[in-house]
Amino acid sequence: MEKIIELKNISKSYDGVRVLNNINLDIYDNEFLTLLGPSGCGKTTTLRLIGGFEQPDEGDVIFMGERINDVPAHKRNVNTVFQKYALFPHLNVFENVAFALRERKVPKDEIEEKVHEMLSLVMLSNFAKRDVTSLSGGQQQRVAIARALIAQPKVLLLDEPLGALDLKLRKDMQQELKKIQKATGITFIFVTHDQEEALTMSDTVVVMSEGRIQQIGTPIDVYNEPVNAFVADFIGESNILDGVMLQDYKVKFADQVFKCVDAGFGINEPVDVVIRPEDVDIVKPEDGMLKGTVTSVTFMGVHYEIIVDVNGFKWMIQTTDFVDENEKIGLTIDPDAIQIMKKSEYSGLYGDYSTYSDEVEELTEIESGELDISEVEGAEEE
Repeated sequence: MEKIIELKNISKSYDGVRVLNNINLDIYDNEFLTLLGPSGCGKTTTLRLIGGFEQPDEGDVIFMGERINDVPAHKRNVNTVFQKYALFPHLNVFENVAFALRERKVPKDEIEEKVHEMLSLVMLSNFAKRDVTSLSGGQQQRVAIARALIAQPKVLLLDEPLGALDLKLRKDMQQELKKIQKATGITFIFVTHDQEEALTMSDTVVVMSEGRIQQIGTPIDVYNEPVNAFVADFIGESNILDGVMLQDYKVKFADQVFKCVDAGFGINEPVDVVIRPEDVDIVKPEDGMLKGTVTSVTFMGVHYEIIVDVNGFKWMIQTTDFVDENEKIGLTIDPDAIQIMKKSEYSGLYGDYSTYSDEVEELTEIESGELDISEVEGAEEE
């Protein structure tokens, strides 16, 4: 595929705080690429640099082989769909979509043809005369996409456009966006903090944290082979344990030795071990590689999500088998379900399921009097 955008050694700061730190990224023609990460990771700033709404402090933005750092947004062959859509409330659906072409003085017949083509693409053919304020959130989003696509940009930027939609509509739109991208052949660069959106739609996922790119890969790559504890924890649920690589294909964790499929580590090298909840099998205690006690069971619709205490480490397991709280169970893990990662700055920050979030821990401490509420409020203000 043809490379159309290159970000070379990009850094950006606001008020002395660095939000992007030496970013390097290649984006290709007809690619659906997602910038994924938590709030404050730099993903939206990256999008704005590509769109021309911001300029880098260091580094270059290359578009089709040309440096465009100083090219204003309206002169770039790029369009943007924002979360709030920014539709014109005084114009109907047809006129919202036609706006850019009318500004360019495109002939009326051509406008008619292209607008109807775009409305057909987003499945709004019968909505041309509707007032945009009467449309649902999903319909308004489709209008915004049609308006952005009608100018035939080389790249479409989408800044968390599904965030305001309810769950079912969001899932529907994930599929529709992917279909639209394939139908038009336009490169989509999508920003989200939602892992499911990234895995569902993307050809390439760029996982970001603290202004840096942590991993670039296909959805399958970043899910099955995370490079560090941050990626493993952020992309889906993960049990992350301290381990020691005894030799190629053999690792020790949870006081047991397991076969694995990883090699190339040093003998007795400390490592992080990742095991996805769905890859753990429940067996009778006497048949398990590990033994533990069930501390909670949550019905999730298609599976149960259970927490198991194994020698003080709380595992999450997702299974269709029902077990009772306080039941003693055994766990087995196949070698190809054990992912070995090198230690990193994120080691030790993520791991078991004693609590689901720092917020729960804080609330528990406040309730028990271990943490002053003023400490939490002060931290939030910072």
